[in-house]
Amino acid sequence: MASSSMNRLTSLRTLLRQNGLDGVIIPHGDEFLGEYTPACAQRLAWISDFTGSAGTAIVLADKAAVFSDGRYITQMDQQVDGACWERVHGGQVPPATWLATNARAGATIGYDPRIMSAAELAPYLQHSQLCLTPTQHNLVDALWQDRPAPPAGPAFIHPLHHAGESSASKRARIAQDLRALGQDAAVLSDSASIAWLLNIRGADIPCTPVVLAFAILHADSSVDLIIQPDKIPASVQTWLGADVRIHAPTALEQVLATLARRTVGVDPASNAVWFTQTLSHHNATIAPTPDPCLLPKACKNTVEQQGMRAAHLRDGVALCRFLHWMDTHATTTTELDAARQLAAFRREAPEYVEDSFTAISGAGPNGAVIHYSVTEQSNRAINPDEVYLIDSGGQYPDGTTDVTRTLWSGPNAPPAALKAAFTRVLKGNLRLGHARFPAGTKGHALDALARYDLWQAGLDFDHGTGHGVGSFLSVHEGPVRISKAVSSIALHAGMVLSNEPGFYLPGAYGIRLETLVLVRLSTQADSTRPFLEFETLTLAPFDRRLIDPALLGAADTALLDGYHAEILQQIGPHLPADAQKWLQTACAPLNKA
Repeated sequence: MASSSMNRLTSLRTLLRQNGLDGVIIPHGDEFLGEYTPACAQRLAWISDFTGSAGTAIVLADKAAVFSDGRYITQMDQQVDGACWERVHGGQVPPATWLATNARAGATIGYDPRIMSAAELAPYLQHSQLCLTPTQHNLVDALWQDRPAPPAGPAFIHPLHHAGESSASKRARIAQDLRALGQDAAVLSDSASIAWLLNIRGADIPCTPVVLAFAILHADSSVDLIIQPDKIPASVQTWLGADVRIHAPTALEQVLATLARRTVGVDPASNAVWFTQTLSHHNATIAPTPDPCLLPKACKNTVEQQGMRAAHLRDGVALCRFLHWMDTHATTTTELDAARQLAAFRREAPEYVEDSFTAISGAGPNGAVIHYSVTEQSNRAINPDEVYLIDSGGQYPDGTTDVTRTLWSGPNAPPAALKAAFTRVLKGNLRLGHARFPAGTKGHALDALARYDLWQAGLDFDHGTGHGVGSFLSVHEGPVRISKAVSSIALHAGMVLSNEPGFYLPGAYGIRLETLVLVRLSTQADSTRPFLEFETLTLAPFDRRLIDPALLGAADTALLDGYHAEILQQIGPHLPADAQKWLQTACAPLNKA
């Protein structure tokens, strides 16, 4: 019997023939090009069954392929029907390369210009034997009979005591940047940018408190906000003020038409290519420039920084209660129940809003799936003497958290090879977290600090070391990152990033140790130039059972002991007596417990 994916492919191929197309590109993103999409926009998942947060599908008449990065290769193998799809590591064979190799010369390939950026489209345009054709309507949508309705929740106010700067002030300084660039306006598609700029939040995407909208920021600091009007309650309308004009989505092209003969900033990465095509049609001049909110949003102000510290203290209490609970329940629980228990501890904080992403809760071999998503079907018990990985986070009005800890279930001691791998990952986390570096340093220059000790043993991990984190916004925030990939964006004071080296042995276990760090000015007295350093925000101990003290060494042991002492001081007073007693042992100096 044909799988549901095969049946959908058959229907899509019929539609391709009816539209005179030889193939179609189906990206993961929606109209807003975000990493996370509402249920109604998960076209890649509908056609292929692949649910990862990054990927592309290409469908031809005689073959089809799904592409993703190293985080999702194992997941693709589990979810995607290999009888009708090729499953491809996009870092090794990019989608455009595969398409140029597998499509006939002169093939007409359709794409929806409303859900692909110019940056996404560019690699395909480099292959002259392909004829890329924008479609009038999305072909997947034409087949998706039970497609969920778009989210309809209202926007709500993000108050000044959390935002730290008024929307009027933000709009004025970004508008000044536009004028300096000679731009009359800029198109914003990133809902996080819009939420930050206007000091509003929403619930259109699970775990990411935004409302889906488009915005045009003008050089006079006024804004045209394109959103369903009923998603803006009267109180929010008043909060936004008269300089923020509300338009229904049906009026989007009409609003763009008013920019005729104006210079408009369009981000090739975060705006759909449809904006460039439409603005050009209406005789606007396109200025390809990054989203003007990205860098200012990433540099948290002092109020947001303090909010992140408060959110992590609150989150640390829940994490330490959970780690204490796991100390006695590890071998009597399951992946799902453990994740639920951590969420229950978080919910006890009155400020808790929701998780910042669906928890990655993987025991044994499931921990080796980098972005494993436990389901009722995949749920397994945490067995004695195995590794358990929990990657989770919380959304609070004053901050966003993201933390990973790797635990040993016991009761016996872990094998020496496992301890060695864990300790090398830990050394990478400590080295990076305590780095000092000159102002202007970019993330790729720091990445090797987290990998060095793994490399010396012939080990590595196939994902980035650090991503930006928003302030009550997306847990994955640009434009800064720490990875092997070369970045053009330097780290700045006020940025919050993850520090998450790992190691994964497929079929056996996964190790990842993630803390969030805040970039701050270094107080190094003898420096001849400005230097930066990290302040660690996450407050949760590392599992000492998995540490090889001899391999860790004296210097890194001192760093670890100092971190654990800080956890004990900050978290201990907020714990119940039994958990507090456990924390004293968990945070004792490594060689004295």
